[in-house]
Amino acid sequence: MAAIPQGRTIFVAGATGYIGGRLVPRLLEAGYRVRALARSPGKLSTRPWAEHPRLDIVRGDVLDAESVRAALEGCTAAYYLVHSMNPDVADFAQTDRLAADTMADAAADAGVEQIIYLGGLGEEGPDLSHHLQSRREVGRRLRRGSVPVTILQAAMIIGSGSASFEILRYLVDRLPVMVTPRWVDTPCQPIGVVNVLHYLIGCLECPETVGETFDIGQPEVLTYRELMRIYAEEAGLPRRLIMPVPVLTPRLSSYWIHLVTPVSAALARPLAEGLANPVVCREDRIRGLIPQDLLDCRRAIRLALDRLRQQEVETSWTDSGSIRPAEWSIPGDAAWAGGAIRDDSRRVIVDTTPDRVWPTLTSIGGSTGWYYADWLWRLRGLLDRLVGGPGLSRGRRDSAEIHPGDALDFWRVLAVERPRTLLLSSEMKLPGEATLSFSLAPLDDGRTELRQVARFLPRGLLGLLYWYAVSPLHNLVFSGMLRGIAAAVGTTISLGPERVEVDR
Repeated sequence: MAAIPQGRTIFVAGATGYIGGRLVPRLLEAGYRVRALARSPGKLSTRPWAEHPRLDIVRGDVLDAESVRAALEGCTAAYYLVHSMNPDVADFAQTDRLAADTMADAAADAGVEQIIYLGGLGEEGPDLSHHLQSRREVGRRLRRGSVPVTILQAAMIIGSGSASFEILRYLVDRLPVMVTPRWVDTPCQPIGVVNVLHYLIGCLECPETVGETFDIGQPEVLTYRELMRIYAEEAGLPRRLIMPVPVLTPRLSSYWIHLVTPVSAALARPLAEGLANPVVCREDRIRGLIPQDLLDCRRAIRLALDRLRQQEVETSWTDSGSIRPAEWSIPGDAAWAGGAIRDDSRRVIVDTTPDRVWPTLTSIGGSTGWYYADWLWRLRGLLDRLVGGPGLSRGRRDSAEIHPGDALDFWRVLAVERPRTLLLSSEMKLPGEATLSFSLAPLDDGRTELRQVARFLPRGLLGLLYWYAVSPLHNLVFSGMLRGIAAAVGTTISLGPERVEVDR
């Protein structure tokens, strides 16, 4: 390995994603300066490494040439870890092509010496899935520029929180008997996330990798059926009965994956299509250039399960995506809406301090539940899941810590101000937009006001009808939740729950 140049700055596009969020701290540990590009910098501001002296977090979008060009100034190498495959993008392949063109041009203008791109395995041909074709096309687009591009091609990445591993985990955990498509016997060559990260960093330090394409994977080739068997053994589950049938199309498979796992149908469909393609390494040159201990599938699965049990999931597939601002949800900023916003505000006064309430408040959702009428929350999550929403199955990445951008059941965390405010934005399928906020205010006598505000911006008549239909449940659920939070803290309520007006 070559020595690390002093003061070398590395650019990371996709720093808030699953791989990018793990790569950044490892680059810092290796001694590099890092410039992390994010559409929503707030998602990185509370990471343990966010205040590192060699880290610059910059706002930008890979579809905005000026922001990318400015962020790349002074960087010698750039990682491109961006993918547009999410429910908010109608044509992810077209969006990825535009983003790759922007990156290639901006890197050339900024004088970048190397781009490193993580793509996907899969043989070229008419049967290659749309998702894997898009991954290949991104690599070709990046290479149209003048900057040399190193491409690493991987199949399934095994690690706590990866989308592919979560699909595997939930299918095997929840289904003792599985009726599967024929792709269950497709050969694949997975790789552990720790090995992917080692290769990514190694490409910076190995001149022989510049401009080359490498297949990366652990040594053994397995089928998805064998992966399911190994997972069941490592998770301590009885052997699963797997029955492949020829009638499950990729579309049907995606709906099946959506209902059983936390992964949405929009993400599951392109992934399911790719499962029909053999994804096997055709060469292993990189093993000689960047040697490391490659985890086999059993060890990689065991490590991922250990991280889940210890609640040490560093990043998750749910981290991807921008934080959608909800300025309309903030009192005083909604005059333009013409009074259309509906809200439900309640409060309790509890006999303790905000610091004591805060940990209980920010543990809400996931395995903790919602402190009252959890069966109603589960029912609402099931209904949302049936119409294509995330439901409650995503849970939360950490049962105690919470950060802006985190997925929290069918909410997304918009803002966290310790120990004052928690703001959630709904990602449910709704005829409108919804937020749920909690605030803690210390009182002069040592007590605390805990206030909860549900706000809804209806979309047309259907939105108004929805609000009036669910409003009667608010009296039950929201007041009960406030009492439940106080009980979980172990404090008494001296006033409330009571309805209060929202400050305008």
